[in-house]
Amino acid sequence: MKTIIVGIGNPILGDDGIGIHVVRTLKKQLTKDSSLSIEEAYTGGMNLLDLLKGYERAILIDAVSFSQMNPGIVKQYALDSFQTIHANNPHDVSFPEALRLAETLGDKQLPKDIVIIGVNVPYLCNEFSESLSPKIQQSIPEAVNLVKTILVANKKTKRNN
Repeated sequence: MKTIIVGIGNPILGDDGIGIHVVRTLKKQLTKDSSLSIEEAYTGGMNLLDLLKGYERAILIDAVSFSQMNPGIVKQYALDSFQTIHANNPHDVSFPEALRLAETLGDKQLPKDIVIIGVNVPYLCNEFSESLSPKIQQSIPEAVNLVKTILVANKKTKRNN
């Protein structure tokens, strides 16, 4: 299954860059595979859709902010868990809105399987920093392992079909 892994965020806005840090770690740990692409995305909405075209599966890693959850919690989400996803900007539509629009327009090039891995951050801020807070930094191995687990499960499913 042709898969793209995308780390989303801004690496100069502290914890907002967690997705970028996770995919940079994955790039060092995963062996080359022609069916797998690992990318960084500093944008969302319609621009993110363009990056996903032509893939069967997408794994998106991004910061999420749920006040009822402790910082650093890593969790897999279905796309329909969100009304909006941080992967947007004020001049664009949110990622779920962009997907709905593409489906309405009959775009058949987008992945059928989209997984969101969220790392809970205390808040999404606009303070400049190239570093993650210690709690969020500690979540990188767990997020990396979750991506690897999803990839292995995909290979097992593929072999059984």
